[in-house]
Amino acid sequence: MIEQLTRETTAGTGTPASAADPVVAILGQQSRVGALAQYLPSGWTMRAPSSIDDVRPGEIVLLSGARSEDVSRARAVLPRASRVVVLIDEWAPAELVAGVLTAGADVCVRGGHPAILAGHLVACRRRQLSERWANLDLAHTA
Repeated sequence: MIEQLTRETTAGTGTPASAADPVVAILGQQSRVGALAQYLPSGWTMRAPSSIDDVRPGEIVLLSGARSEDVSRARAVLPRASRVVVLIDEWAPAELVAGVLTAGADVCVRGGHPAILAGHLVACRRRQLSERWANLDLAHTA
């Protein structure tokens, strides 16, 4: 049972992906997250898919410089359980923050120190894992 909860199969490849090794799929302005890797926990990886269609199940999606339309598209394409984090400019208007959150972003982070963004990504990962345990039906695993 523990093995089942801590391992998942990457869709389309049949390759197991450890739940302990999260991946952040970055779409948008890559230059804004250049220093992020050094603030993520050990074992985390970042990748730049070519489009939202190339995001794999279980990955945390980071939309850098996104607008509400970008979030709406991501939510239309991604599985419901996907976590979407939006990084916007520090000086972005409150309407943009409200727009991306209303469109379905889990978190909206104003630009700033990459450690702050990393903290939000870690929190999203914790929520992902806690939902896996909360949705576990122990009656079927016995």
